[in-house]
Amino acid sequence: MPWLMLFIAIVAEVIATSTLKSTEGFTRLWPSVVVVVAYETAFILLSLCLKKIPVGIVYAVWSGVGVALVTLVAWFFLDQPLDAPALAGLVLIVGGVVVINAFSKTVTE
Repeated sequence: MPWLMLFIAIVAEVIATSTLKSTEGFTRLWPSVVVVVAYETAFILLSLCLKKIPVGIVYAVWSGVGVALVTLVAWFFLDQPLDAPALAGLVLIVGGVVVINAFSKTVTE
């Protein structure tokens, strides 16, 4: 269950971060509401994950998967171009998360 909460927290954070620009400095109501609710959801779920998963592992997965997903959302939906070094960096980030989860003895549950 904590891994599912972490996944939902990451998705909520990606939604919030991807919507942030459309708030126009929090001057637009509905995008601002989406950002605040999504970040609140993300941090509540993130804190609950920490009851069962070590903080270093949670943060590594949170930041690595979050960065990769935000970059992909920006590429596909916000017309942000990605070049070969950016794509290579994303592969390395995801690879690092996989290595931590597959081989680290600090991952619990």
